Order: sequence, then structure tokens, then C-alpha cells
Amino acid sequence: MVAKVDIIRPMNRNHRKTLAAVFAEPIPGNIEWRKIEALFKAAGCEIIQGSGSRITIAYKGRKAAFHRPHPGKDALRYQIRATRIFLESIGVKP
Repeated sequence: MVAKVDIIRPMNRNHRKTLAAVFAEPIPGNIEWRKIEALFKAAGCEIIQGSGSRITIAYKGRKAAFHRPHPGKDALRYQIRATRIFLESIGVKP
């Protein structure tokens, strides 16, 4: 029987910059949502599209629900705070 091995992609410089911005104090209000989604993917998360702007981020049984910002492209502070909490829960920190 072959053991299942998780493949973790290394984060590039842009992912590390976004990660640092997510964990910055005070919480910034100018991180583009597409960069946060790229960070989730780099951390090994799956992005599941819901209805409308709703998405679910899943990682090894843990899930978090988000709404993509619209009409703007920047994540709001509460979304960045929720991103930080979810990343900490899966063991991703700067």
C-alpha cells in the first residue's frame, strides 16, 4: 500500500509579501483579493466556488466561507482578519 503524501508548493516572493501584509498590524485595507486567493492556493487550500461571490476555502477538513469583494478588488479589513484566523488555524504564519 502506498502512503498518501501531501505536496506543498513553496511560496514565492509575492505570496510571502501577501502573507506579511495579512499579518501586519494595524490590519491593512488595501490587499487585492486575488492575491489572498493566490496565497490560499500556495498554502495548499482548495477554493470552492459557491453561488454569486461566495467561496469556501478548504484545507484538510477545515473550511472557511468568504465573499469576494465587489464591486472593488481590495479585501476589507474583516476579510483580512478572517483570512489571518484561518491561516493560523492551518499552521501558516509569516
